[in-house]
Amino acid sequence: MGKGGGCGPSKKKLPVSVPGQVLPNARRESLPPAPAPAPAPDESPESPTPTATTIQKTNTTIPVRNSSLRAARRLKIFIIFYSMYGHVEILARRVKKGVDSMDGVEGVLYRVPETLPMEVLEQMRVPPKGDDVPVISVDQLVEADGLLFGFPTRFGSMAGQMKAFFDSTFPLWEQQKLAGVPAGFFVSTGTQGGGQETTAWTAITQLVHHGMLYVPIGYTFGSGMFRMESIRGGSAYGAGVFSGDGTRVPSEMELALAEHQGKYMAAIVKKFAQPPSHAPADSLN
Repeated sequence: MGKGGGCGPSKKKLPVSVPGQVLPNARRESLPPAPAPAPAPDESPESPTPTATTIQKTNTTIPVRNSSLRAARRLKIFIIFYSMYGHVEILARRVKKGVDSMDGVEGVLYRVPETLPMEVLEQMRVPPKGDDVPVISVDQLVEADGLLFGFPTRFGSMAGQMKAFFDSTFPLWEQQKLAGVPAGFFVSTGTQGGGQETTAWTAITQLVHHGMLYVPIGYTFGSGMFRMESIRGGSAYGAGVFSGDGTRVPSEMELALAEHQGKYMAAIVKKFAQPPSHAPADSLN
């Protein structure tokens, strides 16, 4: 996933014109009207408007999601998690409650595939998973308007099951199918110094290489982020829970923070779905 290659802007690049606008310093009479494009052989003039457009930039095709069409339907935020002993799943369900509280937005729960063999899980006394949350496939990610990933920590970074899932998204990275999609994290750690921040922090690289937009919650939860009288997971990076030896249940404050993150992400996704009032010519350069 670490393949990279920089490309500098072309000095001979022509300015991009936007229908309905006049480029700066351009004389209106010097721009003849553009002829109507001829329909493709397999299309007719009555063909429906495509659901997405692309911008050709040097040798790379960058997908651009049509915000006006997204706003016309119910937006979906995929809440994708791995939970070994159930703590992250509890947070995920509360995150969904927050997402669903916003009009026009729906939270959809998914698990990532398990990578440990059944005999190992039995030795670790991992409880069986229910059937109400389906296992997600990589191809389904492109259907989401926003993504929230939840996972426990393993030595300060994400669990191997979630990392294996991100590794399998190579075909989407190759075509930049997830570029521009808002995404965030929520986590679980065993102890207070076990990685509530580093687990999310070290996961940001996965979003960066896909071109996704990282959405932390910051301190938008208000005074609840500063309370010190009780143990509380979560940080400015996202919601969190302390699992202890596996028997501790999430506190109401931790659950409230998870619900807030779902609602906050839903509000961000709704903003992205709103069609822009105008499109400056420079925005396509």
